[in-house]
Formats: sequence, structure tokens, C-alpha cells
Amino acid sequence: MHLKITGFTLLAMLLGCNAAYAANPEAGKAASAQCVGCHGPKGISMAGTFPNLAGQKVEYLTAQLKAFRGKTRVAPVMNGMAAALKDEDIDNLAAYFASLKACE
Repeated sequence: MHLKITGFTLLAMLLGCNAAYAANPEAGKAASAQCVGCHGPKGISMAGTFPNLAGQKVEYLTAQLKAFRGKTRVAPVMNGMAAALKDEDIDNLAAYFASLKACE
């Protein structure tokens, strides 16, 4: 069986991932300075108590940052860090960390 991808299918696939395309990874990189202390300069944590962010899916990173901001996920440090983030900031940070390689 051969998989045939039509123009319509390709367009639907691309539109399904529009959050990553609308975001600005370079702006996310600039905003990530506050993340480096715990999550490492390239999204790879040096401590086992902090998760790696590099290579995580955009949707996951976005959901977690919004949950921290809204305090539906409670972690006092992250709740404080995310409190001032706008949706655009979250999208940019998620795009940046998702663009990084998980292993270096």
C-alpha cells in the first residue's frame, strides 16, 4: 500500500501545527535567559530534579507553561516564573525549546 499525500492533506497537516509556525523561536531564545539556571543553556538540565526542555513537543511545553501560569500545576518557583508570561511569550519559549536537540 502506498501513501499518497495530496496538496489538501499536506495543507491540513501544516495547519494542524500552526502554533509552532506562528511562534518566534529567536524571541523564545532571548526570553529563555531566565530558564538557564535550572534547565541549562541548551535546555538540558544538569540536575536530576529539573526536567530537560530541549526537544519536547511544542504542545506539551505550551500546556505546562500555561498550567504553571494559571496555577493549575503547582510548583512555586515555576508558578512565579510563568506568572508574567503572555501567550506570545509562552508560544515563543515553547518553539525555541522544541527546536533544540534533546541529546548533545
